[in-house]
Amino acid sequence: MKKIVLIFMYCFAALFCKAQIVGDTMPAYKRLPSIPPFKLIVTPDSTAFSRDDLKKKKATIIMVFSPDCDHCIHSTEDLIAHYDLFKKVQIIMVSALPYGYVKKFCNDFKLSNYPIIKVGEDKNYFLGSFYQVKSFPSICLYSKKGKFKQYFDSNTKWETIAKFL
Repeated sequence: MKKIVLIFMYCFAALFCKAQIVGDTMPAYKRLPSIPPFKLIVTPDSTAFSRDDLKKKKATIIMVFSPDCDHCIHSTEDLIAHYDLFKKVQIIMVSALPYGYVKKFCNDFKLSNYPIIKVGEDKNYFLGSFYQVKSFPSICLYSKKGKFKQYFDSNTKWETIAKFL
């Protein structure tokens, strides 16, 4: 009888240990499926920008990138080439690199000429941690109601992303 009780207690304890591990490894964007409360310093004027500044009832794309990443450069070129597909969307491009690098990237691609695109510095790498970014660029799509729709990793073409809108 003691063996049965011990086996039952061991199985019961193992279930709780496993539940803790699974909960910790699940990315926050899957547990909290709305746009996270981010804070950025945006280019070209160094103003603050947060989730509260997003336009309501508009789909949102958040792209976590690095200005010195070749994949991010090609992805930005692809975005500009397919800009017409995203006129009813707001795009937030975020990097943890210092503001000077982000501003140079924005100026190099003349991103301030595209009103739906905001480019900014995420000093604390909050969004990178929130999405558990493993490669650049990482792109998340949210619905008009601010609910998570899809996560895209590097090398996803913007034509493919547009199909999920």
